[in-house]
Amino acid sequence: MHIYANPARFLRIAKWLTPILLVSGLVITGAALLWGFTQVPPDRLMGDTVRILFVHVPAAWLGMGGWTAIAIASLVELVWRHPLAAIAARATAVPGAAFAAICLATGSIWGRPTWGTWWVWDGRLTSMLVLLFLYFGYIALSASLAREGQSSRIAAIFGLVGAINVPIINRSVVWWNSLHQPPSITMGQSSIDPVFLWPLFAAVAGFSLLFGGVVLARMRMILADIQAEARLRRRAQKAEMQAEGAVS
Repeated sequence: MHIYANPARFLRIAKWLTPILLVSGLVITGAALLWGFTQVPPDRLMGDTVRILFVHVPAAWLGMGGWTAIAIASLVELVWRHPLAAIAARATAVPGAAFAAICLATGSIWGRPTWGTWWVWDGRLTSMLVLLFLYFGYIALSASLAREGQSSRIAAIFGLVGAINVPIINRSVVWWNSLHQPPSITMGQSSIDPVFLWPLFAAVAGFSLLFGGVVLARMRMILADIQAEARLRRRAQKAEMQAEGAVS
């Protein structure tokens, strides 16, 4: 795991991997959405509104997956002190929050014609909204700690504690009576017709590649900021030493 702890080695890999993930993600996502929006027939009950699932479901999975990645990176930071773990967690937070927000927005658009309301305070929707607020809190906390030069371990603990909400989201439609439909895809089986399932899988793959590309790009950006700040600090210290030498 520590083989990629060296920032220079990581940046060499991320430099060529980032555009591959972004381009392939754009291509697959575009093809999946075109497939789902133009080739899939309307659902017998929901009609054309079913097409929103090709955005809503991947966004929901990646919203939860993003916080799962933050929790894993936080655990790696706290236990193994991996130098890039905190950076990976910070880089994941913004795209994770974006997908959580997309999930909530598309869910409301879907819910209006399906349930007759934009929002209900049931277990699935409420716990997903809590996840979005957790993302906002993590982004603010990690940015504040980085700005003040303090340890990121506090943010790592927050990331681990917040992970409690992920299984709550996943199991909420099972634990509580809800307007939201029960899980359509479980281990080894699916209640979704294959005509919808295959473009959905393609959309999930495409959005996931985009997610990975954005995370790598943000990690590169954060590392560049850290390196630039370190260079400026060294120059300031050097200038201060030269000024002291000139005075003496």
